[in-house]
Amino acid sequence: MKLWDPLLRGFHWLLAFFVTAAWLLGNYGPTSMTLHFWCGYAVTFLLVFRLIWGFVGPEPARFSSFLRGPKAISDYSRHFFLREPSYWPGHNPLGALSVIAMLAALAAQVLTGMMSESENFIDAGPLASSVSAATRKTAKSYHDFGADLILVLVLLHVSVLLFYRFWKREDLIKSMINGRKQVRRD
Repeated sequence: MKLWDPLLRGFHWLLAFFVTAAWLLGNYGPTSMTLHFWCGYAVTFLLVFRLIWGFVGPEPARFSSFLRGPKAISDYSRHFFLREPSYWPGHNPLGALSVIAMLAALAAQVLTGMMSESENFIDAGPLASSVSAATRKTAKSYHDFGADLILVLVLLHVSVLLFYRFWKREDLIKSMINGRKQVRRD
């Protein structure tokens, strides 16, 4: 079944690239944070796109098509460890939670980055001059914590993809490349 449109797939892979680049530059990059900031701006643009696309994009891209309530999450969770593909159309209920967690963490990361000021007082986010020194310091602290949280979420995301590929025999990575996924029709 054709599932994810080219814009959604492009969003996914660009987001993966810019988040990885921003994380690497923030932790191991040059002392100048210019490239880190530009990656942050790209992530900001991508998040705004995803928010809009979540309401006006094709049906599988819309939040309303994959956000489920507690019962669906519970029902899906009971069968999570079965050694068979889920054939779920789009994001399954647990995957939907991970999407929302990742988008929320990235939005918080962007916001705290825009208000942060580094220890060298040279590199500062575009909103840093609009907030108090205490807010800049708190934002920097949250931004540092957010980087670790996003790393954990990304590692969890990749681990679950590998779990689906090798345990459940469902290749979700290929689906995010070609936009097609095998789904159950019942």
